[in-house]
Amino acid sequence: MASGATASAVAAAGCAGDGGSEAGDDEDAASTGKPTIFVFNTGDGTVSLIDPASNEVVGSRAVGLSSSFPSNQYTPDLTDESEDALWLNVEQGVRALTAGTLEEVSRVDTGSGANWQEQTPDGSHVVVSAREPSHTNYRIDADRDAETFGEVTGELDRTDEGGRGDADGPGPCDVTIHPDGEYAYVPDLFGDTLTVLSVDPFEIETQIDVEPVVADAAAPWMATIAPDGETMLVEHNEGDSGTESIWDVTDPANPSERVRLTTDDGLGSGALTSEIGPDSETGYVFTPGSNDVSIIDLAAGTVTDRLDLGGSAFVGTWDPSKTSLYIPVQTNDEVAVIDHAAGEIVERIDVGPSPYGATAATVRPATDSASTMAVALARLGIAASTAETTYCIGKCACGHTLATNQ
Repeated sequence: MASGATASAVAAAGCAGDGGSEAGDDEDAASTGKPTIFVFNTGDGTVSLIDPASNEVVGSRAVGLSSSFPSNQYTPDLTDESEDALWLNVEQGVRALTAGTLEEVSRVDTGSGANWQEQTPDGSHVVVSAREPSHTNYRIDADRDAETFGEVTGELDRTDEGGRGDADGPGPCDVTIHPDGEYAYVPDLFGDTLTVLSVDPFEIETQIDVEPVVADAAAPWMATIAPDGETMLVEHNEGDSGTESIWDVTDPANPSERVRLTTDDGLGSGALTSEIGPDSETGYVFTPGSNDVSIIDLAAGTVTDRLDLGGSAFVGTWDPSKTSLYIPVQTNDEVAVIDHAAGEIVERIDVGPSPYGATAATVRPATDSASTMAVALARLGIAASTAETTYCIGKCACGHTLATNQ
């Protein structure tokens, strides 16, 4: 019976294209020059591969892990060769997989289950925020041609800063990097601060106290800087419904808060993460508490619209051309596609179970009969039980549990 179920699953995966190979592709090698959206399905440890030209799933791979917050700020521009790396948060640290083969080429143990990482615009470094119990920021060599690729080249143990209540540190949570590559911005969930890191030398440049507006603590936890480097969005786990702040970053080392938006201003509930349009004028804030995306006019500092996702979504990624935003809707097993120019959802794409994180590249991994079989086994739960888990905000933690301060 098990063999029959496996065979049926393999056949279904091949017919649907989810797990099969794209017609006409060389199944033995990755394809470069092909824009691809990578969607990490936390339910079974697979990756769905979406072609942004057709908005169809053109294959899936079983990778034995999942990532809730893969690096996606500069990855689409940096990843155009098979050996280029996708940087992911997994288990107790971060991993690098080659874009073309999805094979692991580096892993760094941070001692924390909650990690966020981002590449610098030139691809030379990855900056990591490891939350409790580590409370540490790391810099990793991300140059694939360097002898020290994948090694930690800088470390800032921030435990002695302390944190709110019984937190044993400031809780560095998320990281976004200025387009000039000189500074990284880290919201500190338990420290109620925004920390500006100098990338090289790797040290704290500035630390700004963030004041609350609707609760006793501001609780900043996620951030996204605009492509022009002049504006930044910061999400806050503040109060019952969360808040959103807009920052002026024209002086990169000394950002200043312009406005704080709340649900009274039309913001959706549970502001978690955000993306900013290629024109640096429009912010997209993922608000899973109300199952929608809040649209922000960055110059005016106002909420202009909310797009109903019909389910909970926590992150999104731009395609390499920066024309569409791809949003995994975890509770619906689908990806919603927002056309930036139209300002509306134009497509919904079925993917694997419980999709959460997403990133993009101009490399497409090969799929073949072996990978189709592996996906089928994962979908049956045979292989998924051994997949590395990831930390997910809002659904603690896609199989992974933090030791403290969840």
